[in-house]
Amino acid sequence: MIIESPLDLIFRDLFYRVPSFAGRNDVFLKLEGFNVTGSIKIKTAIALVEDLEQRGVARTNETVIVESSSGNLGLALSLVCAAKRYKFVCVTDPNANRATIRGMELYGAKVVVVEERDAAGGYLGSRLKKINQILRANPNAVWLNQYANVANKKVHAEQTANEIVREFDQVDWVFVGTGTTGTFAGISERLRQKFANITIVAVEPVGSVTFGGAPAKRNIPGIGTSVRPALADLAKPDRVVAVTEEKTVEACLSFVRDYHLLVGGSTGSVLAAVQQLAPEFRRGETIVAVSADLGEKYLDTIYDPTWVAKVIAADGDKSAREFVAAEGDAESTDHSCARRELVEPVRRKRQGLSGE
Repeated sequence: MIIESPLDLIFRDLFYRVPSFAGRNDVFLKLEGFNVTGSIKIKTAIALVEDLEQRGVARTNETVIVESSSGNLGLALSLVCAAKRYKFVCVTDPNANRATIRGMELYGAKVVVVEERDAAGGYLGSRLKKINQILRANPNAVWLNQYANVANKKVHAEQTANEIVREFDQVDWVFVGTGTTGTFAGISERLRQKFANITIVAVEPVGSVTFGGAPAKRNIPGIGTSVRPALADLAKPDRVVAVTEEKTVEACLSFVRDYHLLVGGSTGSVLAAVQQLAPEFRRGETIVAVSADLGEKYLDTIYDPTWVAKVIAADGDKSAREFVAAEGDAESTDHSCARRELVEPVRRKRQGLSGE
């Protein structure tokens, strides 16, 4: 393969077949983390900027593109804007990973971090308030508005969903993590047209308000909202599964040990949801789960026992405390034994060997 632009580095047909992950059923994990900038959001970023261009709004070396992002879309937009010669400002928050923020800066973006939580306990409301300030102050600034822009939904109907359609003759279940709900709405719209009996599951964290949940503090970026996005009106899930952050951490750690792949936080939530609904799967059904990114960006958070102790375990999460204890033991004993103490109960539970 010879490419002419880094924007061509999108790998559309990568599915990790995870054997017996959901009881007797394999799960096909659609891997988006090998795309350039490391996530599914490169598709969204290209679509949003090209939408501006098609509407005649964007002017190279003049237009200042502004967007709110907890990380992955901001990083993707930083690359797209650099390649297309637009200025870019990303408004983010303290939950964004340090490596992601540094990557945005290296691509030439200006990164604004809001520190104040909004009324729902998240940061989205505060980020949107900051964007309004930027728009008022700069007449050349344009907000992409990923939360309401139908280009966000359309690209995943035309690309991500069709990538699934090309790979499988039948899909019975699909699990998608939700933030703006653009990815979910696009995938669900197209897959319903192809697979009449499919069950489409929206996954969000406990504390997200997207599908009517009670607002609460959340710490893992890339999934959930504290302000319901307009695109959610187009998202019509068959099921909604809310996952606690401790279950997300547990799923990420279990997956890297059992299946040898570091996955991101939203993927951990999706995997936890798959296992929660596994008793409902019939033998032979095809289950597809979307993995939005990989885990390297989360080494300082989800995979760091110090961060888990400070941020997750501090809220009284049993699973998180076990993680911290196991990792602490590893410093003075064998590391693999400590990790086994953490994840072995997860495996026993999945295999029906635990009464917990």
